[in-house]
Amino acid sequence: MCKTKMFSVSHKTVFVVDHCPYMAESSRQQVECDVLTKSRAQGVIPLAPVSKSLWTCAVECSMEYCRILYDIYPRDKLVNYIVSDSEFHILNSWRQEDQSTHELMSALAAVGPPNPREDPECCSILHGLVAAVESLCKITELQHERRTSLMDTAERVANRGRIICLTNAKSDTHVRMLEDCIQETILEQNKLAAGSDRLMAIQQCDLVLVHIHPQGEDTLVSDRPKKEISPLLTSEVHSVRAGRHLATKLNILVQQHFDFASTTITNIPMKEEQHANTSANYDVELLHHRDAHLEFFKSGDLHMAGTSTRENGLKETITLKWCTPRTNSIELHYCTGAYRISPTDVNSRPSSCLTNFLLNADPQTNFLLPVERAKAQLERHTRYWPMIISQTTIFNMQAVVPLANLIVKETLSEEDVLTCQKTVYNLVDMERKNDPLPISTVGSRGKGPKRDEQYRIMWNELETLVKTHSGDTDRHQRVLDCIIACRSKPPEEEERKKRGRKREDREDRTEKNGSKDTDDKSWQDSERLKGLLDKEDQESEVIKDSPDSPEPLIKKPRLSTEEVQPPERAKGPVSLLTMWTNRITVANSRKHQEFVGRVSSVNNKFELYQQLKDENGMDVHENGKASR
Repeated sequence: MCKTKMFSVSHKTVFVVDHCPYMAESSRQQVECDVLTKSRAQGVIPLAPVSKSLWTCAVECSMEYCRILYDIYPRDKLVNYIVSDSEFHILNSWRQEDQSTHELMSALAAVGPPNPREDPECCSILHGLVAAVESLCKITELQHERRTSLMDTAERVANRGRIICLTNAKSDTHVRMLEDCIQETILEQNKLAAGSDRLMAIQQCDLVLVHIHPQGEDTLVSDRPKKEISPLLTSEVHSVRAGRHLATKLNILVQQHFDFASTTITNIPMKEEQHANTSANYDVELLHHRDAHLEFFKSGDLHMAGTSTRENGLKETITLKWCTPRTNSIELHYCTGAYRISPTDVNSRPSSCLTNFLLNADPQTNFLLPVERAKAQLERHTRYWPMIISQTTIFNMQAVVPLANLIVKETLSEEDVLTCQKTVYNLVDMERKNDPLPISTVGSRGKGPKRDEQYRIMWNELETLVKTHSGDTDRHQRVLDCIIACRSKPPEEEERKKRGRKREDREDRTEKNGSKDTDDKSWQDSERLKGLLDKEDQESEVIKDSPDSPEPLIKKPRLSTEEVQPPERAKGPVSLLTMWTNRITVANSRKHQEFVGRVSSVNNKFELYQQLKDENGMDVHENGKASR
């Protein structure tokens, strides 16, 4: 597609509404204020009917045009509203934040109705038309983005627009004069735009002039279809009576300008307001993009639809018969497309009931977001997306749910920020109490990471989650700042945690190792004791006599392993006191020669005078006397 067709005429729409004194004239369409004629008490004078002014009719119909446009195209179709009297009044800009009916209605309320006593010679619709051409030369945000992305081909970005003028023209000659004025203004503004970076030349402008006249009065302006005034300007004229006829004309124009189609839902059962026990069937007409009908026909459900011609005879509508919503998913039809809709009569009771029904319906029965908005929401929800939920911490913690649900929102309110901060403080309190966390132990041995390590993992995951959204808004950043501040603990808190870690390490070691550590420790102590005994043996070896030594060193008998080994070894672990006592006993025994009687005793008794028996062959009795 050629780049000069990037922006169509429907990208910019300028409304120019006449605010001159003659617009204060009555539309002559009476509105009954007292409709309860049968229930009126006798003697009460009925209220007189009222009629709206041409200005009021123009404002209401133009606002309905904008409402339908904003409902179906909330972003890329823009409206600039201008009021013209003795000067022009621009009520909003091309910026996205100014594109809403609320902004326009507030500005119109400030303008007020026309002053019928103002000098007509000083007022003219030309002021507003000139300002409309100048406004079309201004660059919108979308045009600026496209020009910036194209860089050296910025001149190929098209600038087209439409001007809808609601006025009370005096004649066909007056209409031609207005067209010539617009043509001259376009040429002048294009010359200015050629040497400016802030303006864009107009390649095409469509003028839609709507002549409004009171009911019952002959029109002085004739209708005229679209006509090319110049290569830059086309014009069409519509002469319309004020009141409901003007509303219908603007409704048809918005469908033509933005390629809308109509669908009418018929036979919708609704309870009567005055008779709650009875119900009646109503019809509701909806507007949407024409592509919705194309998808509908492609789906093959032509037997459900029919076509009918509306009252004006200028536009057909597809009729769909209402059926009771099914709760069984098997009976539901498959969705082939999603399109934004807008009711043609938003203030009627049937339209209001149908709208509320759709808004309150179960989100799982075909409530679909616009594609771009859905993609953006999916992107925000998957910026931090663990592959396996069971191996994460924060997504298994109920305490983190409030923060995890709020942080993925496009914008946060002050209440949302407070909720997130409260969640962080609760986690800090859990860490202070040393509460357990749902840490996964898959692939790890034992009980998994220690308590302090568990909270470190949890804080890292939480900080990573919030960091992925901290750049969205300042309030998202405030949540991240709260987490970082809470992770920075005072020195006394760190010291307390160190003591807790040491105590936990000792408990884990004891519980984990059990009897295995005890056996290893006993074996190590036995080896250490054996080494000490070997060292003492080396020191007690016989050495040569020296002149200075009073007596030679005596080689002490070496105790066997059985004497050193405590009897408790076979029964279980040996205490340190037992091993130390055994060591002292062995050491003391080597400081003197062992008593002979302790070695040669029989049944703990030692025989006296054993040498006599050996020498004389006599038995020695206990009284010391020998016998043969």
